[in-house]
Amino acid sequence: MSAKFRVNRRVFLQSAAAAAAVTAIGTGGAYAARRNTVSTPEEPTPAENWDLPFLHGVASGDPLPDRVVLWTRVTPSREALPGSGLGEDVQLEWQIDTSEEFLSPTTGTVTTSADSDHTVHVDPAGLTPDTEYFYRFIVRSGAFEGSVSPVGRTLTAPAADAELDQLNLAIASCANWESGFFAAYGDMAQRARSGEIDHVVFLGDYIYEYPTGEYAGKSGVARMHHPEWEISTLEDYRQRHGRYRTDLNLQAAHAACPWIVVWDDHESANDSWLDGAENHTDGRVEGQWHERLGNAEQAYFEWLPVRARSAEDDDQLLYRSFTFGTLAQLIMMDLRSYRSEQTTGDQSVDAERTMLGKKQFNWLAQQLQDSDARWDVLGNSVMISPMRFVTVQNNDKANVASGYMQERATGITVNSDQWDGYAAERDRVLTMLDEQESNALFLTGDIHSEWANSIVSPSGFGEIGCEMVTTSISAPNVDDILTDVFGTYHREDNSTSLLVERMIREYNPWVNHIDFDAHGYGIASIHYDYVDMLYYRVSDVEDPDAAVSLGTKRQWRIGEGFVEA
Repeated sequence: MSAKFRVNRRVFLQSAAAAAAVTAIGTGGAYAARRNTVSTPEEPTPAENWDLPFLHGVASGDPLPDRVVLWTRVTPSREALPGSGLGEDVQLEWQIDTSEEFLSPTTGTVTTSADSDHTVHVDPAGLTPDTEYFYRFIVRSGAFEGSVSPVGRTLTAPAADAELDQLNLAIASCANWESGFFAAYGDMAQRARSGEIDHVVFLGDYIYEYPTGEYAGKSGVARMHHPEWEISTLEDYRQRHGRYRTDLNLQAAHAACPWIVVWDDHESANDSWLDGAENHTDGRVEGQWHERLGNAEQAYFEWLPVRARSAEDDDQLLYRSFTFGTLAQLIMMDLRSYRSEQTTGDQSVDAERTMLGKKQFNWLAQQLQDSDARWDVLGNSVMISPMRFVTVQNNDKANVASGYMQERATGITVNSDQWDGYAAERDRVLTMLDEQESNALFLTGDIHSEWANSIVSPSGFGEIGCEMVTTSISAPNVDDILTDVFGTYHREDNSTSLLVERMIREYNPWVNHIDFDAHGYGIASIHYDYVDMLYYRVSDVEDPDAAVSLGTKRQWRIGEGFVEA
């Protein structure tokens, strides 16, 4: 593309500092590998063989310089299943220490009950910035008194004024239980423990709400959902989260480093918006939308290691921000809770349509205005880059593939479920980034494919940043869909996928990279003047022991755009 590049005020002011050697906090080789992960079994472990009471492992999240959320779920009896509403209250002791042997831990107690589905959140304060910690839970009441949880590893954020030379964020989204296994999580855990990953940024679709068989993989259902029906009640959502958290690779990834999460639509229902969803019908079967949404949100806040801040009206707000020294501000946006209903055609440019809602938009504006970070990193659950689709004459397979990507975006002429359907507000966001002279990095999931896109100012002034899009952990992508539709096996990088990829790049010149068929995750390695996106791919999501390896890499540099990495 021919757009010129700018040298903004932030770049100029910081250029002198870039010339000098900064004090490196860094990540490369910072931590020694501590343990290996295990493969997910093909079949769920029978209840009689569960290793109670810590069946669902441990997790941490939302790291700040002086605190981090610690999570677990305790199962006080074999009847006290997720969503059951059964089981006695349990008192737990939590411990956190810089030593894995817990030689001098900070401790406290917390009591959990069926009211919170026996999940536990603690938020110990007074921790040291940029420090590796270990944590665990010990049962202090009931039948399992004295039982000790697995040990988790976590990391506090650096001090606000710390000068980092590198920040490594694993980027993931779209983990569908029935369409494949979670080998990507196992690889993520290993790289976090070896110091290649500081934090995981999960961008939505942590679970899927569908009934068993409705959204399966290339060869059908790899492993069955629980419950088997489409989920809508609080009990249902709790059970579905509980089933996911029995996956040993997912447990390992949560235990290896802190997660920073945001939801997309499938944590509640497909193509959700403020007052409804495509996959919801008000009535006796699925109930009223806001009741169903409340059930989904409650289960989400129970089962994820998230610190929901309280507004004046006591609402739980998932949009929030994190700072990593002077290098990066990470802004996690909630693109489901406040958006207008999806639409197509000319209505997409209506200035009144909103993705963020007024309150969140104003909050975002303030975050950008107050930012002194080198990079403004935006956790973005749906793609912000525009997308143009084409029809291929006399090629049914290519049109199925192109149509699937349109369906993923829920659009016809525009991608109405993504930012294309909210074009006026997208321009306002990008203009705001331009005016604040941000170096913008959008981290995106949702679309089940890899992308690397240039972000151009609406003013035409030049590139203001880039968008790095991770593919799905396991949810179906184009080769899966072609196999299902035509009844013949389509390998990854088949001729149809490659043709449509080539055509999309041709009609969308801001697209530097696209891959329709890969499953896996990404690592965004953020440096002072550039960001590397490393795309890690799973060899076969239907194989519980699949290999994971680096597929490709893209680099975007301030003042240059995409360059050879």
